Amino acid sequence: MSRLLERLALHRPELRAWALYDWANSVFMTTVLASLFPIYFRSVAAAQLPPATASGRYALATSLAVTIVALLSPVCGVLADYAGKKKVMLAGFLCLGVTATACMALITRGHWLLAFLLYVLANVGASASIVFYNSLLPHVAAPEEIDRVSSAGFALGYVSGGLLLAFNLLMIQKHEVFSIPDKPMAMRLSFLTAAVWWALFSIPLFRRVPEPPRIAATAEEAGRGPIGVAIGRLRQTLAEIRQHRDAGLVLLAFLLYNDGVNTVFRMAAIYGTEIGLEQTSLIEAILLVQFIGIPFAFLFGALAGQIGTKRAIFLALGMYMGIVVLGARMRTNGDLFLLATLVGMVQGGAQALGRSLFASMVPRHKSAEMFGFFGVFDKFGGVMGGALFALMITLTGSSRPAILALALFFAAGGAVLSRVDVERGRRVAREAEGQA
Repeated sequence: MSRLLERLALHRPELRAWALYDWANSVFMTTVLASLFPIYFRSVAAAQLPPATASGRYALATSLAVTIVALLSPVCGVLADYAGKKKVMLAGFLCLGVTATACMALITRGHWLLAFLLYVLANVGASASIVFYNSLLPHVAAPEEIDRVSSAGFALGYVSGGLLLAFNLLMIQKHEVFSIPDKPMAMRLSFLTAAVWWALFSIPLFRRVPEPPRIAATAEEAGRGPIGVAIGRLRQTLAEIRQHRDAGLVLLAFLLYNDGVNTVFRMAAIYGTEIGLEQTSLIEAILLVQFIGIPFAFLFGALAGQIGTKRAIFLALGMYMGIVVLGARMRTNGDLFLLATLVGMVQGGAQALGRSLFASMVPRHKSAEMFGFFGVFDKFGGVMGGALFALMITLTGSSRPAILALALFFAAGGAVLSRVDVERGRRVAREAEGQA
């Protein structure tokens, strides 16, 4: 067992405790964000609204939540470094997300506004907590362990999300066995199980992972307040990114295509509900994405080693172009499961390879600052897509054109990525390291 844990980079208590937060938080992403809540919002909370209107309001809530996180995370991140309060910030957003998720169990028929508000708050709590969770990784893992530790957390998240979603699906389908009166009540209780799971498995991180030391203020920063320091450091990091043109292009490409990836992930269930697919089939499809994603994330990593990271990303984007075209024509459960299989094959790879390509093109001694901006762009993934989705529904009265419009993000991301000179970007980064 100890040898296996070492191969997985989970051989120390603090490494296991860190990775367990991925296990804890991922149930929100699968049970709430991707599967049950969109269905519940459309069929129960917003049941009195026209289907396209319900989808539009859900898309608006998604964009609002992601925008709030994108605006908060860079400033809060710098403040956490400055004050040495990463775990405190994580705990605050964790409590917000867990409480809002648990309160979703109170949403009943017609309460779409309450559902809207709780969904935004839960999203903010979940997404912002990950910013501080990720910031702890370099402090618990040695440089030679960091890739494996990160991958282990990613894999644990897939497994955890799939396990709880499978249990929730059983509870909904066989609600009478659990002495639950009906499916809507089973879905509300599923939100509660996600909140409890999230809170319970977060405890090891706070017990085992030490709070990193605060970053001392420079002499120039000594007379400024915390907000002034945060703004100054953000400007400095932005200036650093401008010096690395190819890394900046990767960042822009990632923003564009990740917006499409996240919008597909967030809007798939409510779109399927709108066009009349069975709720159980939608949940099963998302469960399929979870388990297919585990091996294919690793396979895309191996493929990048054979054909190059940039080409592997192009392959993923090409597949996503096909996915949105097929999605706009989806009619049956068979179509749904085909699309779920395709999404599971490329979702993890498209996101993971964007991150690793960016990491290879920034100076290692500046990686924390550079990834602060990467985190902002990651959080904005979904803002433009959600807004475009809502706009297309308003203009056409249907989600089918909205799904098809997401192809623009994959095409634009690929076009920007085509201008990246990977070797030049890596060479500039290594030269900067030599000058440090």
